[in-house]
Amino acid sequence: MSASLRQLQIFRAVARTLSYTRAAEDLHLTQPAVFTQVRQLEDQLGSVLIERIGKRLYLTEAGEVVQASAREVLGELERLEMTLADLRGMARGRLRVAVVSTAKYDIPRRLGDFCRRHPGIDVALTVGNREELLARFAGNEDDLYILGTLPGEVAAEHHAYAENPLVLVAPPDHPLAARRAIVPADLAREVFVMREKGSGTRIAAERFFAAQGLSPQVRMELGANEAIKQAVMAGLGLSVISRGSALLELEQGVLTELDVTGFPLVRHWHVAWPKGKRLSVGAEAFLDVLFGGARPGQAGAEVAAKRA
Repeated sequence: MSASLRQLQIFRAVARTLSYTRAAEDLHLTQPAVFTQVRQLEDQLGSVLIERIGKRLYLTEAGEVVQASAREVLGELERLEMTLADLRGMARGRLRVAVVSTAKYDIPRRLGDFCRRHPGIDVALTVGNREELLARFAGNEDDLYILGTLPGEVAAEHHAYAENPLVLVAPPDHPLAARRAIVPADLAREVFVMREKGSGTRIAAERFFAAQGLSPQVRMELGANEAIKQAVMAGLGLSVISRGSALLELEQGVLTELDVTGFPLVRHWHVAWPKGKRLSVGAEAFLDVLFGGARPGQAGAEVAAKRA
């Protein structure tokens, strides 16, 4: 087989996006050049990797096999390059981090710290909802994943690195805004604006209300925290939201955190990656930033080593 690394890189981009145009944009190539490289790879492998049905592209069974192998080969090459660069004292490479949308208020600050420490490593940050992140997780498309609710559907290594308290917010002129020690039963007649079903915030809120024997009246479902905040400010309902995503609005007084018994709901941010995955130098370095150089489990391992 004479497939080149460049052909595998181009095919990986097409397989990920299922679009020659988007892959070309990501790779800064022309669409015809991307199409030609994929066709040449197919000729060399003697298999059709991508087929078009209607206006959509689909991976064939052979394409899925090649996609998995391309991830392994190119991932190993990236790890090799970063390890050698690190040995030379000039860490270079790429760090791919995917985060749920709520974490976009926290992670950029931490990435800023990381980039100041490691200016030679390029960072790619992908933001999506939990369902999108789990799909990327299953495809091993990134180095690390930041989630609030752990991916129980897949085998993962994971560690909690920070608290993520969920609070109940209302517009400042809401009748409950001036009350203290509100009991959950007082919320029974209120309407809510909530994140989409399946989101970590929605899951945590529903578990809390169910434990209180309540079923919140959901007036509207929205898929973004910015939309949630605007809806609450407009008086469309109360909402449960990550405090970190509403700090500015709470400080400015356009949102109010209600004093409800049981709130805030204590949750944590977790960093995760597929079980058994070999982390790149960049991923290891970012974990050091998240945990201040002392990752959970490492201290115990060091003590055990000293005792041995």
